[in-house]
Amino acid sequence: SFPALLVVEGANITSDAKALAGVKVTGEIVEELKGPKIDILRYKNKTGYRRRQGFRSQLTRVKITAITK
Repeated sequence: SFPALLVVEGANITSDAKALAGVKVTGEIVEELKGPKIDILRYKNKTGYRRRQGFRSQLTRVKITAITK
């Protein structure tokens, strides 16, 4: 289960923490995956200093099964 951050019902939008205290969101983890790779490059002029590092963030895909009040 997860805490509710925002509830939208038609034209009504609720984001107040006190109003959302009774709202419960349940879900299941579908998969864990990695995001797109980004390259971190370091370069200093005239010295031949070059460094390359890659990074991929860890992501989790969640399927929301129920939102209850």
